[in-house]
Amino acid sequence: MTISSSMNAGVAGLSANANKLATISDNIANSSTYGYKTAQADFYSVVVNGASTSSYSAGGVRSTSMRLIDQHGPLIGTVNATDLAVDGRGFMAVTTIDAVHRGAGPYPVSLATTGSFSADADGILRNSTGQVLMGWPANPDGSLGNFPRDSMAAMQPVKLDQNQYVANPTTAVQLGANLPATSTQAGADGATFEMSTQYTGNLGTQETLHYVFTPSVPATGASNTWDVAITDSASGGATIGEYTLTFGDTQSGGGNLASVTTVSGNDYDPTTGSIPLNISNGSIALNVGTIGQPGGMTQLSESFAPIGKATNGTPVARLVSVAIDDNGYLHANYDQGFDKIIYQIPVVDVPNPDGLMAQSNQTYSVSAASGPYYLWNSGDGPTGKLVGNSLEQSTTDITAELTNLITTQRAYSSNVKVIQTVDEMLQETTNLKR
Repeated sequence: MTISSSMNAGVAGLSANANKLATISDNIANSSTYGYKTAQADFYSVVVNGASTSSYSAGGVRSTSMRLIDQHGPLIGTVNATDLAVDGRGFMAVTTIDAVHRGAGPYPVSLATTGSFSADADGILRNSTGQVLMGWPANPDGSLGNFPRDSMAAMQPVKLDQNQYVANPTTAVQLGANLPATSTQAGADGATFEMSTQYTGNLGTQETLHYVFTPSVPATGASNTWDVAITDSASGGATIGEYTLTFGDTQSGGGNLASVTTVSGNDYDPTTGSIPLNISNGSIALNVGTIGQPGGMTQLSESFAPIGKATNGTPVARLVSVAIDDNGYLHANYDQGFDKIIYQIPVVDVPNPDGLMAQSNQTYSVSAASGPYYLWNSGDGPTGKLVGNSLEQSTTDITAELTNLITTQRAYSSNVKVIQTVDEMLQETTNLKR
């Protein structure tokens, strides 16, 4: 019994060290694999008949292996803006290109800490192994909705419309004209003043807001009051707003806006200093200045000085590049010099990263041991931030693995020696009959 248990212990030792050799081989083979997490084999002794003091039976050894997913490899810089890595704790969500080609979700989702993504012929952001980056799509104006943090149902494969033009209509106009104070004094001729502001319409066309300023001329003194009528070329020249502007004449606020009264159209917002103008199929915030503050519309004893301009909007634009910021927002950069958010890439976290199930291509899936996932904004909570132009290197330590290789080889050889010795002893026992 004791001799046979020694044989069994030697065989168990061979199996355990072979398992360790497999993990070492895998680690060395993947020492240059981006995002690879080191595998580790652990040994556990087995006790048989441990209460007996008269004889000893060798129980041998068992081995288990695990992947150290919570370890982080160093980041290296790259020239590709969509080479992404999580700097710290957390993962990106990815799906497969096959699932994307099959059509609408739900998509099978895996987790990855890094990936070299680029747009394919269909604009889908994927890596060379067919892993597709997932994110929350932004609205056409670049805003983001409220998405569930405990579900990936709202996430979509990231797709870039590389060959499509986009509109970038004007949504804000700054009006900073100076109106001559002498025109609102008694005896003035009541002459009107006109100016125009160019803006970009919803279809990329150049449109015009036209303003007509009419002074209120009193019988005596000064009214410091003007009526302004605003027309829009995109609305067929229709009047879209009429307002009465009154300016202060005190020592501390002379020439600044004192009040804005609505005659027709939307009301002036004193908090923002803007009037929301209803143009054709849209709205423009016309900033005329805040009450009592310098800037915006003024009335001073100078000549009429029209200073109006669109503060945003461009002609039709085309995508030229994308980039991700520290908040996980994927920005599309256009050839007209503007950018907008097209996706938000959340960072996925689980309570026990080492409990994730490892899959091919440096991806992982959630398991009972890992616990449920939660989606964080990049850099929030316990998670790290997403970094572009970066890849995570393998966590393999070549020096340590080569050292382990030597000790494992020696341990394996020693177990072989145990088996040989037991075989010789059994042979001697057999020879007793001769």
